[in-house]
Amino acid sequence: MADLLSVAKLAGVSRATAARAFSSPELVRPETRHKVLEAAHRLAFRPNNVARQLRAQTTKMIGVMVPSLDNPVFAEQLQAMEVAARASGYSLIVTTSEYDASRESEIVEEMLRQRVDGLVLTIADADRSEVLAKLHREVCPYLLVYNQPEAADIPTIGVDNRAAVAEATRHLIALGHHRIGMVAGSLLQSDRARLRYEGYRQAMCDHGLTPRPLIEMPRHTQAELACLEPELSGHDGLTAVICTNDLLAISLIGELQRSGRSVPGDLSVMGFDGINLGHCLYPSLSTVEQPRVEIGRSAVQILLAMIRGETPQPLPLPHALREGESVGAPPTSRQVLVTRNPQRNTP
Repeated sequence: MADLLSVAKLAGVSRATAARAFSSPELVRPETRHKVLEAAHRLAFRPNNVARQLRAQTTKMIGVMVPSLDNPVFAEQLQAMEVAARASGYSLIVTTSEYDASRESEIVEEMLRQRVDGLVLTIADADRSEVLAKLHREVCPYLLVYNQPEAADIPTIGVDNRAAVAEATRHLIALGHHRIGMVAGSLLQSDRARLRYEGYRQAMCDHGLTPRPLIEMPRHTQAELACLEPELSGHDGLTAVICTNDLLAISLIGELQRSGRSVPGDLSVMGFDGINLGHCLYPSLSTVEQPRVEIGRSAVQILLAMIRGETPQPLPLPHALREGESVGAPPTSRQVLVTRNPQRNTP
């Protein structure tokens, strides 16, 4: 295997000059740099970046933890982060917690062992987190994404979850809906869901309406109609629901249609996230759109500023209400909804 000395000899330069061509190429004359790089190519030599970075007390790596890669929200965030990090000479180490708060400390510990220069995290509950308590004792800079902790000294980037869902709720009320519910996965898996529920409750109370208890699904992104069924029946049945993420809303629309119900004829369904898949459905998904690409790009920029010793104070990014066909005015006369089996209705 070729080494740096072999490259220097083939290029006709000193070992120090060859090393400088890789570590500080701007300090080496272009023609000399070209000779060194050409010699390295001929000898299939690759410089040991890890060793050089460790000597400089930096790895140029950012550790990233997200709940899942199945959700396009996190995939789009990561893509934007990778582009921004690469432009600044950094790489990402990505791992998933699978919505399991008990794994978060283990994941962060492993990334700290790899000497990452900083961390970008989406955790289960920013206000009751063992991970954040641990990071307070570390020197490694970290930034939360999508979380919205009560503590003002914890840096975070995302939208105002309460305000976003409050706006979505007011939109439904303006269409004439008074019996509005909210559907989420387990609150233990997402503090974002809790904050969004608070925004829904506040908007309902502000309009003199009674907020309903949160309807929790066993899984974060997959609806089970049996959990919602009791809230659909009777004269007081729901006419609209807000789901705490788009995948949950899409799953719910499918379950409703398979049961013979119409969306939005029988039930209006609102999502949250604004993933592109929502455009492709029929009915198209009405949702609250988060600026996912801007969130990912800003996360890298803010973390790099923290690594440089700065103390940025990021502000919430703007959300947008994206109207779609899954939301409409409530039925003019509400009849008792019953589960209809398409097979039974077939002559």
